[in-house]
Amino acid sequence: MKLLQAKLAQYQEPQKAKAAGIYPYFRAISSEQDPEVIINGKKVLMFGSNCYTGLVNDPRIKEAAIEATKKYGTGCAGSPFLNGTLDLHKELEAAIAKYIGKEDVMIYSTGFEVNLGVVSCLTGREDYILWDEQDHASIIEGRRLSFSKSLKYKHNDMVSLEEQLQKCDPDKVKLIVTDGVFSMEGDVANLPEIVRLAKKYNASVMVDEAHGIGVFGEGGRGTCNHYGVTDDVDLIMGTFSKSFASLGGFIATDKEITNFLRHHSRSYIFTASITPASTAAALKALEIMQTEPERQEKLWEVTNFALEGFRNMGCEIGHTSTPIIPLYIRDNFKTFAITSELFEEGIFVNPVVSPAVAPHDTLIRFSLMATHTHEQVTVALEKIQKVFRAHNLIP
Repeated sequence: MKLLQAKLAQYQEPQKAKAAGIYPYFRAISSEQDPEVIINGKKVLMFGSNCYTGLVNDPRIKEAAIEATKKYGTGCAGSPFLNGTLDLHKELEAAIAKYIGKEDVMIYSTGFEVNLGVVSCLTGREDYILWDEQDHASIIEGRRLSFSKSLKYKHNDMVSLEEQLQKCDPDKVKLIVTDGVFSMEGDVANLPEIVRLAKKYNASVMVDEAHGIGVFGEGGRGTCNHYGVTDDVDLIMGTFSKSFASLGGFIATDKEITNFLRHHSRSYIFTASITPASTAAALKALEIMQTEPERQEKLWEVTNFALEGFRNMGCEIGHTSTPIIPLYIRDNFKTFAITSELFEEGIFVNPVVSPAVAPHDTLIRFSLMATHTHEQVTVALEKIQKVFRAHNLIP
């Protein structure tokens, strides 16, 4: 065995979970991504999806994707920098810019590539990136690739952020990067205070709205819109893989920044464009989100119903106030075991263990869609109560 294989063969954690019968990943779904899905021939309730709008199986979006494929083909066979720009891409960029309220938009192949390609190249060696310790992995990878000085502040702690800002050279660029809604914990960034501090210290702000769009703000425009700080936030990132029921991502900002990014962002220049089907699907989803506000209202109705149910049950759910509800277990092995037991009870949830979170913060991530019913949530609450009591996690 070569040295590389010998070294990597020492990693045995998946094998241990499989041997214990609690390995929870790569469960193959053989049906539509609806509130109910089929896995291994078994119907289970899906509480692990990020499609908060519930549009992922909407027939109007399917038809838009099919028609785009008929017209443009299945792919672009090149990056947007070269041969991979379609008029459909430009249409989507213009529509997103108007929707978010920014001068310009660039579409990337994935949301991960947006953060990777933007955060890594915006600032220089003498500049600063300030980031929340619970920021998404794509932001962390972006700042790791950057040559800038990296300053981490405590999660949603504005005193900690100001302390880090005070360490910065006032004459150098300072970029504060935060999630709008934190993807695992479900809590919301204190954007008004971040904006206030940014103005005080002449810093710029970038907000990842991956889990905020479709949930917060007028027409689902996100947390920046919700707090009325869109004009004060310099860059707004979003993804099409969640509420837009598609694939891809975007950065919305001013034309000076997009001009630079279009010619320097490597994950944009050296990656093939999103497919015509994905582009058309995102466009149709955007239209539906704006013309059907009742969808967002339904999401919040079912979210508040679930939050109340978990609080009454005695579950530890942290500071969430969103459709992302963390159920803290605080033990890796037990988190896997409970995920497996809930699946046997017909409930699909996602385990979140270290290194995604600290070992003492492991949790089950329960997420909601606008298409969930009160009846489905009630069934989930009953099953979770049964399993959690068996593990002495609730009274």
